[in-house]
Amino acid sequence: MARILLIETATEVCSAAIAVDGEVVAIAEELHVQSHAALLTLQIESCVKMCGIPLATLDAVAVSRGPGSYTALRVGASVAKGICYALGKPLIAVDTLLALAWASKNTPLSPGTGIPPTVRTTPSAVFIPMLDARRQEVWTAAYDDSLGVITPAQPIIIKDNLFQNFIYSAVRSAGAEVAVLSGNGCQKTINETFNENVVIGHIKNCSAGYLSGLSEQFFQNADFQDVAYFEPFYMKPPNITTPSRAPF
Repeated sequence: MARILLIETATEVCSAAIAVDGEVVAIAEELHVQSHAALLTLQIESCVKMCGIPLATLDAVAVSRGPGSYTALRVGASVAKGICYALGKPLIAVDTLLALAWASKNTPLSPGTGIPPTVRTTPSAVFIPMLDARRQEVWTAAYDDSLGVITPAQPIIIKDNLFQNFIYSAVRSAGAEVAVLSGNGCQKTINETFNENVVIGHIKNCSAGYLSGLSEQFFQNADFQDVAYFEPFYMKPPNITTPSRAPF
C-alpha cells in the first residue's frame, strides 16, 4: 500500500492531495491562482492535517510534469524535489495530458451528451485532453481506451479544420466510436463543428486527484525520476518579453 503526495500546478489550478493505494484521502485546491508559490505548501500542510498522514511517512511524491505554464510547473517541480531531497522519497512524474485522459476515462458520460445510445454502451473511445496554450493554440494528445498513446503531445492551432482532422485521425487509428475531449482548452472549440461522436466531457480543470491512479501504477513499477536531473515538460520555452526601450 503506497502513500503518495500529489502535486498539480501545470495550469491556473493549484492543487495538492494525498492518495493511499491509489485512492485520494485528502485534497486541497484552488481553480484560479495568481501565485502557486504562495499557496502550494499551505495546501500540502492542509492535506497532512486533513488525513493525519505525516510527510515523513509518505512513500513517494508525484508531480504533474506538463505541458503547461512555465512558471507554475517550476513551482510544482521545485516543491516536489525539495520534499524528496529532504525526506529521501522517490519522485514520480505524471504527464498532465495523460492525467486528464485518465480522469476522462474514469468519469462516466451522462445521458444527454449528444452521443448515440449505442455508443454510450461501448468502451471504444479515444481521449483527447486539451490545455490552453494562449491565442488560438492548445496542447493536446490522443490516447486509446487503454490510455496508450495514439498521437504524442503537440501544439495545435484551432483553425482551418486542423483540430478536427487531428481528432478524426485519432479515432480512425484506434478504430474507436467516440472521442472525448477534456481540459481547459475545450473552451476554444466553441465555434468548432464536430460530428455527433465527438463530445466534450465533464473534466475541464486539472486536479492533483487525477494523478492518484497513475502515480500508484508508476510506484508499483518503480518508475521513478532522477530527483537531481528532473525537469518539467514545458512543450515551449517561456514567453519572455523585453521593454521596447531602456528606461530613463
